[in-house]
Amino acid sequence: MMTPSSLPGRPLRLGTRGSPLALAQARMTADALCARHGWHADAIQTVIVQTSGDRIQDRALAEIGGKALWTKELDRALLAGEIDFAVHSMKDVETIRPKEIRIAAMLPRADVRDRLVGADSFAALPASPVVGSSSPRRAAQVKRLRPDAQVVLFRGNVATRLAKLAAGEVHATLLAAAGLDRLGQGEVGTSIPLDVMLPAPSQGAVGIEALASNAPMLATLAAINDPDTFDCVMAERAVLKGLGGTCHSPIAALGRLEGGTIRLSAEILSADGQERVSDVRDIARRDTEAAEAMGRALLDSASAELRALFEA
Repeated sequence: MMTPSSLPGRPLRLGTRGSPLALAQARMTADALCARHGWHADAIQTVIVQTSGDRIQDRALAEIGGKALWTKELDRALLAGEIDFAVHSMKDVETIRPKEIRIAAMLPRADVRDRLVGADSFAALPASPVVGSSSPRRAAQVKRLRPDAQVVLFRGNVATRLAKLAAGEVHATLLAAAGLDRLGQGEVGTSIPLDVMLPAPSQGAVGIEALASNAPMLATLAAINDPDTFDCVMAERAVLKGLGGTCHSPIAALGRLEGGTIRLSAEILSADGQERVSDVRDIARRDTEAAEAMGRALLDSASAELRALFEA
């Protein structure tokens, strides 16, 4: 375990995107490390790395490279030795990671739900509502609930999306409760029950990555790992692996601990939301093979048209 006396002759460099939410999550991580190890705040230096996903705001992620747009520049900085560890929203991290990089820790998970902003409920939206979202999963779920809805591309950080809503570009939008809460905007929107809208895999979780070869750094980060969050999120990511899912694919998954077992719920949907295949299974903690098998079983139960979304 690294201690203040065994730190390198410089602050540890924390890599992060530069959005307000990313910076809030970076501060949470730095505060947790300092509290756990008894460090002063200046023991950690924040290094902002601009990502392609932040630069390109006018197209859907699936069209321009998927989730790698949030991680590839941070991966490059980590592999080049420019940062010592990276902090991510786990739902933005691709399912298959470079073998040189390891997910070392996750902070305690926040609210996993989505919030509807602009209306109190889906039923309260007007006829033929226009809903802003860049998420295929949210778009499909909205269309399942409101087949008359038109979902339009809505990218940008939380403030940008809320400004577009306030300007009347759409009737409503959807945002993660965790992000709003971390930005001090917990009063914004109406939380959607989990039985109405299952969240994205890993939603609400903050992950920290380091080089797989850097054992002291991995041990230092492991000291702030929340095992319950880690095990549930890794189960959700294993479902994704079993599905072979991408940013093109409407996928929802959530693991919740019940006793010593993970109750794992997952669903896949057609783009228009009219086909939905779902399952709920109890699996042992760290049994990623069972979670992968659940993903494959969802595909086996789907129509050829729905399966094709996962083969692109």
